[in-house]
Amino acid sequence: MIRQLRDLFPAAAVPGVLTAVTIALAASFLAERYDGPQLLFALLFGMAFNFAAEGPRVKAGIDFASKKILRFGVALLGARIGLEQIAALGAAPAAIVVVAVVGTILFGWLLARLLRRQAADGLLTGGAVAICGASAALAISAVLPQGKDQQRFTLLTVVGVTTLSTVAMVLYPLIAESLGLDARGAAVFLGGSIHDVAQVVGAGFMISPEVGDGATLVKLLRVAMLVPVVVIFAQLYRGAGGAEGAARPPLLPGFLLAFIALVVLNSLGVVPKPAAAWLGDLSRWCLVVAIAALGVKTSFRQLAELGWQPVVMIVGETLFIAAVVLGGVLLIR
Repeated sequence: MIRQLRDLFPAAAVPGVLTAVTIALAASFLAERYDGPQLLFALLFGMAFNFAAEGPRVKAGIDFASKKILRFGVALLGARIGLEQIAALGAAPAAIVVVAVVGTILFGWLLARLLRRQAADGLLTGGAVAICGASAALAISAVLPQGKDQQRFTLLTVVGVTTLSTVAMVLYPLIAESLGLDARGAAVFLGGSIHDVAQVVGAGFMISPEVGDGATLVKLLRVAMLVPVVVIFAQLYRGAGGAEGAARPPLLPGFLLAFIALVVLNSLGVVPKPAAAWLGDLSRWCLVVAIAALGVKTSFRQLAELGWQPVVMIVGETLFIAAVVLGGVLLIR
């Protein structure tokens, strides 16, 4: 048993993991104090410690946090989703969300081809914008080919979707009110087009508690689509990337199986609501620690080397999903 625990969490990883946790705590304190984006702060704080990325004492732990803790956090996202929540939305809003998510991913792939980027880059940015921002970017990245620029591109995607999500949180409620959308229409628009869950909640409650609750449910449907999307991407790239001689990835990643299991258990009422809330909070903390570690592993110079195309892709996909969802809302009202 002790040996298995050592394999799961090697002692050599402790200093690096503690470094990532410390960065995450500092970022969380600043985000709470100034009401800012927690994940973005964690990323920027981590990048400030890039000089320590190859340090012999912390390297193993930074690698552990950016991979193992990341996948554990993604798996725990399943505790926030129940099938009854999705069913409560109704057919029309659900159809709008599904069309918007699938269309945005395909649009991302098309943009990548037009800008002469790898198809995987378009799927990553498209999936992040379409589903749940930074969390989706991290989950999708875990099953894509692990090339030399892949982690840097993932981080740039996280920065982009988090920044645009914050901008949308401020602007989209104004758009909803200027168009005279009712509570249902505003909830579908905000929940169906803003990237991150926290910003969806913030934007919804800027209008009213009714819109805030509805927008959160719509957003949860998008989060639920993470499972089929990651499964499809994992099959598309199974054995296609990775280092030479690396083991072939499993048919279905373990963290995704855990995600599905938690969704099923939560839907059956096996997971008590306090436990589901606690697991959701733990998931968020794991993602904050993981992204702090990813930040340590990169630098602004490395991000700049990726060029202007990723920025165009993320902005274009953001405008695309907003237009699709808003068009659907105006059509059904």
